Amino acid sequence: MRNEFTAIVEHDGEWFIAYSPEVPGANGQGKSSDEAIHSLGAAIELIMQDRREDGLRGLPREALRSTVTIE
Repeated sequence: MRNEFTAIVEHDGEWFIAYSPEVPGANGQGKSSDEAIHSLGAAIELIMQDRREDGLRGLPREALRSTVTIE
């Protein structure tokens, strides 16, 4: 599944800090902006996986499940 998120990168001393306004709590850091963005991507992936698992927990057996794709 392909998703796109905004990455905001700021330079703070020797570090680059990245965050995404669409995913509160997702942050990345690195010695370069590319490292910070890569780190942010890994954080977003973990948060989305956790939210998906949490959202499906306790789902009634008769509930319908499908996929929505946003392009």
